[in-house]
Amino acid sequence: MGYFTLDFKKAKGASDARMSDHIERRVIAPNVDSTRTHLNRELVELPEGVMVRDEAIAHRIKSAGIKRKITPDQVRAIRVMMSGTHEDMMKIQQDGRMDEWCNDSMEWLHKTFGRENTVSAVLHMDETTPHIHATIVPIVTGERRKAKQKQTEGKRSYRKKADAARLCADDVLNRDKLIGYHDDYAKIMDKYGLQRGVRGSEARHVTTAQYYRDLKRQTGELETDVQQLQSEKDEAEKQLKQVKKEIKTDRLEAVKTEAKTAIIAKVGSFLGSGEIKELKQENRQLYEDIATRDESIEKLQTMMREQQEQHNRQMVVVQGKYITVHDEQSKEISVLKKWIDKACRWFPLFADAFRMEKLCHLVGFTPEQTEELLTLKPLKYTGTLYSEEYRRKFNVEQVSARIVVESTDKRKFALHINGQSISDWFKEQLDKFHPTMRQPIQSQKKSKGIKM
Repeated sequence: MGYFTLDFKKAKGASDARMSDHIERRVIAPNVDSTRTHLNRELVELPEGVMVRDEAIAHRIKSAGIKRKITPDQVRAIRVMMSGTHEDMMKIQQDGRMDEWCNDSMEWLHKTFGRENTVSAVLHMDETTPHIHATIVPIVTGERRKAKQKQTEGKRSYRKKADAARLCADDVLNRDKLIGYHDDYAKIMDKYGLQRGVRGSEARHVTTAQYYRDLKRQTGELETDVQQLQSEKDEAEKQLKQVKKEIKTDRLEAVKTEAKTAIIAKVGSFLGSGEIKELKQENRQLYEDIATRDESIEKLQTMMREQQEQHNRQMVVVQGKYITVHDEQSKEISVLKKWIDKACRWFPLFADAFRMEKLCHLVGFTPEQTEELLTLKPLKYTGTLYSEEYRRKFNVEQVSARIVVESTDKRKFALHINGQSISDWFKEQLDKFHPTMRQPIQSQKKSKGIKM
């Protein structure tokens, strides 16, 4: 059994425009799959004349009959994010219960905060896990909590109407009510196999932007550690080569000294020279130096082995994290590909839309213009259009481009320019600009000459 997500955030300032851009997809975040954005749904019908979320917030505050002046720092909206563990939400979708989950969630919002205060709710299906972004305007009635506390502490100087409408986020999001919200919502989510988290847990919701920032920071730290280990390894190998070179030279000198000592010892047995003792002492010192160098080499080799082992452990950790992230992404891509294949089988026009998108890009339309054309609305276009058949560009001004559905045995899309199919239009343009190129070449008769 997984867990549900019920997250509350106060919107700061007089407008929550930045979040509205994300919710209404006026700004596309990196984690959004634009090929699935058409699956998103508005779950709250906006009032007449209201077009966007920010206007809905202002409309509700204006129509609530609030008498008290609203200060600039007052919270005008509360963002509610509703979702669940990824595996459980995907199972709800696969079982065909997404509509049921949305209806139960919206019914709980209306019952808890009031239908008129729930001014916006959007189901996002184009991110990794399906979720709802709801917007609550914290309009309440009744006496303020702080006023009640003052009344219990001492005599009040004046009294206000208890049923007056007020804008007060503190009354909606106090600690006791937040606990109650999660307890109450858990009863609704139980039938979907979703339970509330541990009460009193210090776990907090991490935003998508913060998740990607943390992931990037951790990757950078691991790369820095690997580079540091590699630098230390290179330095140790360099030191080892230098020491080996010095030891080789010292050992050669030791062999020479031994040979010299043996010769002098034989001569000294005859001559009894005092230089033999000095040579023996020098030879002994040289052997001690060699022993010290050998010990240093062993320490360096041990250090190198330890660094190599540490490097290998770090690489295993890095590779493990990379494999985990890669596997998760591969699973998501595999699931997405299966759904796209199903959609192509269910809706043949959906598969043909990919062909039409490539054709629009090839002809010269921008991604934004292509997206607008795929809504089957006409588009006024000025610029150049490229013909793959004739391998040339045509300059146009204020032509009308449109994607239509051809009514043939197998329905498919077709791109029209000024009411003509794109191939016929290109042919007409070529005839218009180069009429002589398409005229047949007449054979010339041979001159018979003049008979003399």
